[in-house]
Amino acid sequence: MASIVSIIPIVLLFILMLGFKMAGHKSALLTLVVTVFLALFAASPLGMIAPEHAEDSVIALTGWAVVEGILKAVFPILIIILMAIYSYNILVESKQIEVIKRQFTSITDDKGLLVLLLVWGFGGLLEGMAGFGTAVAIPAAILIGLGFKPMFSALVSLIGNTVATGFGAVGVPVTTLCNEVAESGSASAAQICETSAFAIIQLSPLFIILPFIILTFTDKHNLIKNLIIALWVGVISVVVQFVCGYYLGSETPAIIGSLAAIIAIIAYAKVFARKSKVQDKETFALAESLKAWSVYLFILIFILVSGALCPPVNAFLKSHLVSAVHLPVLDSTFKFGWISNAGLMLFLGATIGGLVQGLSLKRLMVILARTTVNLRKTVVTICSLIALASVMNYSGMITSIASGLVAVTGDFYPLVAPMIGAIGTFVTGSDTSSNILFAKLQAHVANQLGMTGQSTFFGMEGGQENWLVAANTTGATGGKMISPQSIAIATAACDMEGKDGEILRSTIPYALLYIVLGGLMVYFGC
Repeated sequence: MASIVSIIPIVLLFILMLGFKMAGHKSALLTLVVTVFLALFAASPLGMIAPEHAEDSVIALTGWAVVEGILKAVFPILIIILMAIYSYNILVESKQIEVIKRQFTSITDDKGLLVLLLVWGFGGLLEGMAGFGTAVAIPAAILIGLGFKPMFSALVSLIGNTVATGFGAVGVPVTTLCNEVAESGSASAAQICETSAFAIIQLSPLFIILPFIILTFTDKHNLIKNLIIALWVGVISVVVQFVCGYYLGSETPAIIGSLAAIIAIIAYAKVFARKSKVQDKETFALAESLKAWSVYLFILIFILVSGALCPPVNAFLKSHLVSAVHLPVLDSTFKFGWISNAGLMLFLGATIGGLVQGLSLKRLMVILARTTVNLRKTVVTICSLIALASVMNYSGMITSIASGLVAVTGDFYPLVAPMIGAIGTFVTGSDTSSNILFAKLQAHVANQLGMTGQSTFFGMEGGQENWLVAANTTGATGGKMISPQSIAIATAACDMEGKDGEILRSTIPYALLYIVLGGLMVYFGC
């Protein structure tokens, strides 16, 4: 009964968006209201609330859960979304987006390669560096600028922003996953490397299938060529990411793997471009290119310098100008670093880049204000969804859903283990949050199934428990595709507010294929 009640918010969200075709912000807000009602009147009688909160007032617990959700939504998710779209609007205002468009088309006139370069290569790089929606917002906005239709741009950006999310924001999701199951609370480098490699193995078929789907969306008439390109780019991506994950850990697979994919795509375009068209390609002076790309170049510099790849700077930023808000009843403290978050790096990079492109500071602030106003519906959507996730977490709904799946599946649990991670990402919008919610559950089930020793998984030896734990982030990356939060970001970037349900309907089949393939890899690898 607890599992049935717990799944009501998820089912309701689907019904409102798909059945009634209700706008995303209205669907999310109404679902939040229903979730709060269930938390107030159903959680305690069904024994869903965790023992540490059993003595607390249900009203206070639910209220502070909503507050925590709103804080998490604004800091840093909404800030990052705002700054990502702000950076694109600067390019539009300065007209440098036209130069970038011409540069992309000068690489190749093959639209499939252009789209793959943006959503798989450039998008993966953004995910690896910043995460939190940048890899959907920026590529989707550029595709719109290149003349692609809004629905197409949103769909391919969501499909492309999947496998890289496990190692997004310089590896935070997998690092968090390992720390959650480590006895000391801090995972060893060996455990992180092994879990990273396992996740990449489980995702390996999708490194080829997803590029093929993206290419076929763009050009349905050259399936053989699409398959060849998908194999070329996918194999290079997965090999480079596996080497990075196995030897270096979770920080670099998405970044270096995406750079390798970009090089592979450009190399293919140069080798197989027809000479008659290559001769007509436009050339660009270095100064012109640097000016056009200054916004993204400065963003890249700030993110790399401030991130985990530069420990001294990262440690300084994380330890200074940090606000802490104590949340009574929840017995937790919400912290936000004003100078360490990716949103600030996006703002600084975009603003300095805008100045380089000839815009005044006053004009840039007008662009920022206009962008903020245009995102008002997205603000409602994201705040409602994160608050909903927080209420489901503290009321025990998410744990009840997972426990129900475990009870039903038994020894076949590895087949559905990725689904647990996908549910977490669908509700929370974050691979990291899904790993926080379900990492311990996956490890506990592994022990129940006797997966406590060493084994061989598709030729790689490692711990059986880590294999099942890695399945959580494997599924979480697939859930990212249909997460209402990701869809809200896509609708904002493509100026399609109110079309959330339409995008969700389009992405569901691919998300299901993704999660099923992930489950088969986990099951047959055991």
